[in-house]
Amino acid sequence: MIVLEKICKNYPGADGEDIEVLKNISFTIKDGEFVAIMGPSGSGKSTLMHILGALDTPTSGKYLLDEHDVSTYTSRELARIRKEKIGFVFQSFNLLKRSTVIRNVALPLIYANVPKHDRIRLATEALKKAGMDEAHYYHLSNQLSGGQMQRVAIARALVTDPSLILADEPTGNLDTKTGEIVLQTFAELNEHGHTIILITHERDVAEHAKRIIFIKDGMVIKDEVLRHAHARHHKETS
Repeated sequence: MIVLEKICKNYPGADGEDIEVLKNISFTIKDGEFVAIMGPSGSGKSTLMHILGALDTPTSGKYLLDEHDVSTYTSRELARIRKEKIGFVFQSFNLLKRSTVIRNVALPLIYANVPKHDRIRLATEALKKAGMDEAHYYHLSNQLSGGQMQRVAIARALVTDPSLILADEPTGNLDTKTGEIVLQTFAELNEHGHTIILITHERDVAEHAKRIIFIKDGMVIKDEVLRHAHARHHKETS
């Protein structure tokens, strides 16, 4: 699904010299994987997330998403890729506070000109997948708890049936118990075939994935398949 080949990203510095943020990043993520990209503040993981999410393009290198070379795309083409292939889940939820849960989830479908009866059906299906209690579907988003808001955000990311779900520090505004529930939701979505990339600086969060790519000083320093992923693969094949 994802192939990065020698991705570099530079930004102009105050002294006229370019600042290297990403340096020759290369890795592959297969369809159906659950991968965490982990690194400390300033490691380059946010810049990498922007490239993976088609929010930015690299200075050099190649990024293939579903065999499309996204690294060469214009702003308009990147917007189309984001709309068609990527679902985003952010730390801050980014919900419309005075809109109902159903309307928040259906919002991407409104932009895609999907008929209203189909929007309601698809939004309801996405909320079920995200584990949202049906009793809250017509509540305003500002009446929800943090964990419920994040489930709505996950449902909104799922509603267009994207190839990739990109979650940026999705438990950052949640308490530990609620964060665990949200991470378990991602694990369940992955078990049903969704490809998920989780961006985090916390090891205990990253360990909910099946693989961790460690980023430091703009470089991949380690790429680790976790033991529980090995154990699950062995169980499935035995």
